[in-house]
Amino acid sequence: MDDITLECQSRLQKTVEALRGELVLIRTGRASPAILDRVQCDYYGDKIAVNQISSITVPEPRQLLIKPYDRNDIKSIVAGIAAANLGVNPVSEGDCIRITFPPLTEDTRRELVKKAKATAENSKVAVRNVRREYIDFVKEADDMTEDYQKRVQEEIQKVVDEAIEKIDQILAEKEKDILSI
Repeated sequence: MDDITLECQSRLQKTVEALRGELVLIRTGRASPAILDRVQCDYYGDKIAVNQISSITVPEPRQLLIKPYDRNDIKSIVAGIAAANLGVNPVSEGDCIRITFPPLTEDTRRELVKKAKATAENSKVAVRNVRREYIDFVKEADDMTEDYQKRVQEEIQKVVDEAIEKIDQILAEKEKDILSI
């Protein structure tokens, strides 16, 4: 593969990984500690991720148990979770915080699937923008022969097709997770 194609492939992989990160935030019927990855709370005047100042466990399929390393952080963690608007209500239990995820209704599941599809579509648009950027770069390059330009464009299209196929596969897995009871 050409260096240009490898660079394009690297950017496309980052887009696919970003999609995975976004889809983790969309909850399924089960509790997942990853849903708290981007939740920020006040920690001595700074904003810090909840998972950096506490341990997060899954005692039951629909519950998360958060044990802060310092008991004084409980109020700020509860406030951070409430501010994150996850659709859950954190309950402080002395030295830990318990989050119970309500079962998803059919309508809620459909809405979550729509949200996941929209996120995947945004990733596909980002992939197409990367493709356009690299193909335009190749077309404008004066130091490449026509045959070489055509070959590089075909390689770029091939890695773009692979990335879109990967996005569809990730979306199908997430959709299956959301719709399973």
